[in-house]
Amino acid sequence: MPRCGHGRGCGPGRMRRMRSIAFLPDTNFYKPHGVPAVDLEIVIVSHEELEAIRLVDFLGLEQEEAARRMDISRKALAGDLKKGRYKIADAVLHGKGIRIEGGDYIFHRDRTNEFQTEGSD
Repeated sequence: MPRCGHGRGCGPGRMRRMRSIAFLPDTNFYKPHGVPAVDLEIVIVSHEELEAIRLVDFLGLEQEEAARRMDISRKALAGDLKKGRYKIADAVLHGKGIRIEGGDYIFHRDRTNEFQTEGSD
């Protein structure tokens, strides 16, 4: 039952589906050189946004295939991809830090080799 107790999703739209991801980065924070930490604005990129970018932009998968691997619709993948790309572009263009954290995902350690990142062993 949803947190609201009504027996149905509260608010507009559908409940957000958990994304399946097969990659967690070793480093989860990036800071532009020369910007003092006290002055740094941070952009948060979720793990599923990073996974969408990794599958489509880095590994070169079509959105349909990337969505299948994440167990979501192509439309949901496109939304994650758009949000993630925007956040990263915002950080790079405006000298912000990037923190990778959070999200609605299930990590499939057993699928890591299936979705291996290029250049990894």
